Amino acid sequence: MTVTLIWIVVALLAIGLYLSWTAGRLDRLHARIDASRAGLDAQLLRRASVTQELATSGVLDPASSIVLYQAAHDARQAEEEQREVAESELSQALRAVFGEPEQVEALKEAPGGEEAAGELAAAVRRVPMARRFHNDSVRAARALRRHRKVRWFRLAGHAPFPMAFEMDDEPPVALADRPGT
Repeated sequence: MTVTLIWIVVALLAIGLYLSWTAGRLDRLHARIDASRAGLDAQLLRRASVTQELATSGVLDPASSIVLYQAAHDARQAEEEQREVAESELSQALRAVFGEPEQVEALKEAPGGEEAAGELAAAVRRVPMARRFHNDSVRAARALRRHRKVRWFRLAGHAPFPMAFEMDDEPPVALADRPGT
């Protein structure tokens, strides 16, 4: 009788430790999601800021400047529900303006254009990496939250279900292929 009771206590203790470890892991995944989302937001803001600076610098033609400025402004001011759409539209505007290598070369030839092109290329390249990192974190948390033990014992607490950030982040080919940036 006492041996059975000891084994039951040991089993319950082992299950409790396992559930505690799983809850800690889930908490760390949620913290990773928060950090990766902050990194993604920073990269999106940097891309929009660099685009607005370029649009107001006077090195682009007026039509391109207006298109880029408006798309960057909309991306910076978008509400959370519309953020993915606004960021996708900024990507599309960047591809429209810098779709051909000649357009990037013309930018580089303008005074201050070489630095602006390098800064924009770096900002444009970092967004897909930050988004991929965030979505990988979301995918890992979702996979763990789908396990029965997490649902049955409510190990996620009141944390909202993690959402991936889906947007068109394809960089303009002429900017993405810039060597040395």
